[in-house]
Amino acid sequence: MRPRSSQAAQRPRSPASAAPTLIGHPAHEIRIIGGLWKRSKLKVLDKPGLRPTPDRVRETLFNWLGQDLSGWQCADAFAGTGVLGFEAASRGAQQVLMWEQDAALVAQLTQSKTRLQGAMVQVQRGDAVLGLQRTAPGSLDLVFLDPPFEGELFAPALQAAAQAVAPGGWVYLEAPVLWRDEQLAPWFLTLQRHLKAGAVHAHLLQKMA
Repeated sequence: MRPRSSQAAQRPRSPASAAPTLIGHPAHEIRIIGGLWKRSKLKVLDKPGLRPTPDRVRETLFNWLGQDLSGWQCADAFAGTGVLGFEAASRGAQQVLMWEQDAALVAQLTQSKTRLQGAMVQVQRGDAVLGLQRTAPGSLDLVFLDPPFEGELFAPALQAAAQAVAPGGWVYLEAPVLWRDEQLAPWFLTLQRHLKAGAVHAHLLQKMA
């Protein structure tokens, strides 16, 4: 990870031609809803457990974040379709690192990056928690976390994200249950915004100074 730019460090932190479908993996599409790539389509492979963040939730999230992410250093852990990371890049993020373990999803993320000419996006195949642990402490402005709901990755992922994000920075979490401040306190995270959309709880967490 490159050090956070001075532009990112000074920014106020107040929430206020298609790529081919991979053979053997039927796909549908979702759209980027804001920024430079607004209305651009991303393929969604038909894979168990893949839950792209719905338009309404993404719209709310980026309203919370203030829409303009110019100069931000971001990470999209458990990237899946990459829609959160691509939304951040579309809104001006300087760098978006994506981690994904599934080979077909990594290939699709790479195709999407190439089609969008997203030079600021880095796609890596690998363990997202380990990737965050290896990221320079305090080097990120925003981390997206959407671990598999059936697993036990929430606590390790939150701990790793809290280490990687700068004081005053943000962690966005999707989970099947509401995470409260007393649960988040060991990692110096506080709940700033929350919404429930179906079975998903969306949280915007802030790293305390």
